[in-house]
Amino acid sequence: MDHDHYSDALLRKILNDTKTIAMVGASANWNRPSFFAMKYLQSKGYRVIPVNPREAGTKILGETAYANLKDIPDKVDMVDIFRNSKAAGPITDEAIEIGAPVIWMQLGVRNEDAAKRAEEAGATVIMNRCPKIEYGRLNAELSWSGINSGVISSKRTRKASGPMRRGGFSSRRH
Repeated sequence: MDHDHYSDALLRKILNDTKTIAMVGASANWNRPSFFAMKYLQSKGYRVIPVNPREAGTKILGETAYANLKDIPDKVDMVDIFRNSKAAGPITDEAIEIGAPVIWMQLGVRNEDAAKRAEEAGATVIMNRCPKIEYGRLNAELSWSGINSGVISSKRTRKASGPMRRGGFSSRRH
């Protein structure tokens, strides 16, 4: 698989088929990116199970945190890795052991050797992407956060009238 480019169809299929996500590196700290991503994904209907040895046995956003993937008693559809590229190797090996069909490495996280092992074991691997961002992008939810979703355009619309005529902005698709 080309890990520099993923089709929207592949990302959409993963996000549609996934119900339960194990988030390795989840934080109980409200201002950490993993906390925000976990909260967002929960709001979209995913069950997100936090994995963090320092938080094991506590609750993060209503879910019990586990020390490692093997401790999770439920089936996991995706392992979301919020750790560095080096740590992604052993985490990927553990994800393979529990039979996770998707291993997703967060923005800035790439481990080609781990990806190869996972793909040889039959898993799908996504690297250097965020499921929260991809979900929002694929569902046109990113327009107000400064990410180009193609929904809002600065181009003039045809046959504009009134205040729009003088170069105003339009939110209509072209």
